[in-house]
Amino acid sequence: MSQPLLLNLRELACGYGGQRVVQNLNLHLNAGDIGCLLGSSGCGKTTTLRAIAGFEPVHEGEIHLGGEVISRAGFTLAPEKRRIGMVFQDYALFPHLTVAENVAFGIRKHPQQARVISEMLELVNLGGLDKRYPHELSGGQQQRVALARALAPEPQLLLLDEPFSNLDVELRRRLSHEVRDILKSRGTSAILVTHDQEEAFAVSDHVGVFKEGRLEQWDTPYNLYHEPATPFVASFIGQGYFIRGQLTSPDTVTTELGELRGNRAYTWPAGSAVDVLLRPDDLVHAPDSALKVRIIGKSFQGAATLYRLQLATGSQLEAVFPSHIDYAPGTDVGIQVAADHLVLFAAAGSTPVQSGVRRHA
Repeated sequence: MSQPLLLNLRELACGYGGQRVVQNLNLHLNAGDIGCLLGSSGCGKTTTLRAIAGFEPVHEGEIHLGGEVISRAGFTLAPEKRRIGMVFQDYALFPHLTVAENVAFGIRKHPQQARVISEMLELVNLGGLDKRYPHELSGGQQQRVALARALAPEPQLLLLDEPFSNLDVELRRRLSHEVRDILKSRGTSAILVTHDQEEAFAVSDHVGVFKEGRLEQWDTPYNLYHEPATPFVASFIGQGYFIRGQLTSPDTVTTELGELRGNRAYTWPAGSAVDVLLRPDDLVHAPDSALKVRIIGKSFQGAATLYRLQLATGSQLEAVFPSHIDYAPGTDVGIQVAADHLVLFAAAGSTPVQSGVRRHA
């Protein structure tokens, strides 16, 4: 049974002081799902979050929550009337209030306030710390208090703005999984803003990739990686490189790595110039292969080693080999392309051009 639609952004344009940061934005979130707005600084993701919260007016389009219009040009329902919870980047805890008093802030008129506070603190694994003050807590504990405070009034939607950015890498990873489990256990719908792909994929059911104020793709993490809608999404998500090729049939392309055949058909005419996306896991170590590449760099990653490879043409690629296969830079090795899931984009012109796809840091 499909979940009901909770949040719907239609043809949204919003920004600051008359400047349009976000344009033509269409996005929806089902009840119980966790969405993520992903992109680099200044791309419009936080502006969108603030518009959903009611902190910024919209210039065009509409925002619907639970079937009601909460923002449109000339109308902004007050933030406190939206039944939306917010967790800020800096936690925004009240330093002079205890943990319990912070959690109580949004439920001061609740008839069973003490029970709700106790339940919230148990939910976020802070039972027994109710009388402490924020300065007596670690960063991760402060973040959990902020989450408990936002969840206590039972919001229809929870918004999280870069919630883990002040934490160290290992704690970020652990807490992002914990937050997903907490939200899912309560059936809470949420939208997270981040510039960190690993965080986005760990927490979210759907991720929206932003570029310069426009939403390039709103999809599952799996589809963003395997079915990118645009070259920007292909280059922004994960690691990979483009190489130039020529389409010889709907599912076959000729490249400097030889003829590659995929499991999907493209509709461009035969002979069309295309850019082929190759991920590190598309290139397989094959000692007996006639296709040789030179290792020009390596990065040991524990279970695997990421090798930077150079073709005879000068083009560069990356490949992941099992870590017990150990080669020194300068070595020539054999590889095979195992890219059944070929991702191609139409390319302008037909001269061989290679452009590296950088992983977003």
